[in-house]
Amino acid sequence: MRKSLMRMTLRQLQVFNAVCETRSYSRAAEDMALTQPAVSSQIRQLEELVGQPLFEYVGRKLYLTEAAEVLRRASGDIFGRLESLDMQLSDLRGSLQGQLKLAVESSAKYFVPHLFAAFKQQHPDVGLQLTVVNRAQVIKRLTDNRDDLVIMSLMPTEVALEFLPFLNNPIVAVAPPEHPLCSATSLTLQDLTAYPLLIREQGSGTRKACEEYFQQKRAHFAQTVEIASLDALREAAIAGLGVTLLPRHAASLELGHGLLRELPVEELPLYRSWCVAHARGKRLTPVAQAFFAFIRDRRAQISALATRFGGSAPRPAAQ
Repeated sequence: MRKSLMRMTLRQLQVFNAVCETRSYSRAAEDMALTQPAVSSQIRQLEELVGQPLFEYVGRKLYLTEAAEVLRRASGDIFGRLESLDMQLSDLRGSLQGQLKLAVESSAKYFVPHLFAAFKQQHPDVGLQLTVVNRAQVIKRLTDNRDDLVIMSLMPTEVALEFLPFLNNPIVAVAPPEHPLCSATSLTLQDLTAYPLLIREQGSGTRKACEEYFQQKRAHFAQTVEIASLDALREAAIAGLGVTLLPRHAASLELGHGLLRELPVEELPLYRSWCVAHARGKRLTPVAQAFFAFIRDRRAQISALATRFGGSAPRPAAQ
């Protein structure tokens, strides 16, 4: 190993990671409570030790060089091992401590906080860093090793994963009470195609599941409205802009208060399993191991938790 690399400091790596996250020296300085010259100085020193530039400007935008990408992965491993050490030392004292870095698909954001709260009752000293993104962004975070664990539905085939299905995610069709379809006692997917369909953005797991199902059932919607937010999609449905398919628990409040109604479509709900996953071969922290084991061993408790989002317990997740 080059002796220069042994002179790196954890502080330099912290500043470097802040610049990587913000893509800005000034914003990194704000986040680190430093001056911008101090950040620039730390990066220059780090570049001297690495022997290569770490950042470059194209126009007014800051980009990571190939050396920076390599260093970023290495620093992630270093800080991950230090965090794991802290957790293991806490475990030796008889108390699980540390932070769980969890990324979830946006349609799971209503349920996951309740799942973590149940876990935290057993481990009160554990904290949560929750990132909510769409399915495509979850996959990108998996490949970049950004999180301890992820929760998503459709498992990607392009990434080698260890995953555990633990709860079914029922996807239902909804519309506002005044919608003509709400007066029907029985519908088919074909009946819905006469109306505008509100859909999520490309990269959404719910959209991917629905599109595959529509193709399978030969249901073609001539008019679609793309909305890049689950919350905005729900509001658009309430406003009467169209019908939509979304996870039942994501609309539990609106269904409970009569703002939306679940349409009696014969081919629905569409069930997809929520899974907790991590990259195959990833070294899990003690907190991540404990959370994974909690999900594996507490299926009945998790199913009972889920009833508040669907009115009745979902079917057991497919194995």
